[in-house]
Amino acid sequence: MAHWLLKSEPGEWGWNDQVQVDREAWSGVRNHLAARHLRSMRSGDTAFFYHSVTEKRIVGIVTIVGEAEPDPSDPSGKFVIVWVKAREAFPNPVTLAQIKADPDLAELPLVRQARLSVMPIPDAAWAKICELGGVAR
Repeated sequence: MAHWLLKSEPGEWGWNDQVQVDREAWSGVRNHLAARHLRSMRSGDTAFFYHSVTEKRIVGIVTIVGEAEPDPSDPSGKFVIVWVKAREAFPNPVTLAQIKADPDLAELPLVRQARLSVMPIPDAAWAKICELGGVAR
């Protein structure tokens, strides 16, 4: 099982929106590296749900429940969606500032490639962020 981070603007689609639906397509990704990461996701993988722009914090965990398929909002046919389901909210959201301040997390793409919207998270970093967020991994 792999771990990921998915960024969303809370004003467009936030954690509260995600928990209101059974599952939702993660769509609109137009960066080729991010799309490659979506294609690598498998059912059962987990991802941090990150509120970008104004909040810059991890607020919960989603499970990948449907693997890559064509993104219906992409007329070129080059990009894909995956399906996600809310799993667990973070009792203590983990901010980007906390992540940047932790030397164990300094190499995460979230720190090094700030504009990337979909990224892998190594197991050790996953465990550390879950601990900071107050959830069992």
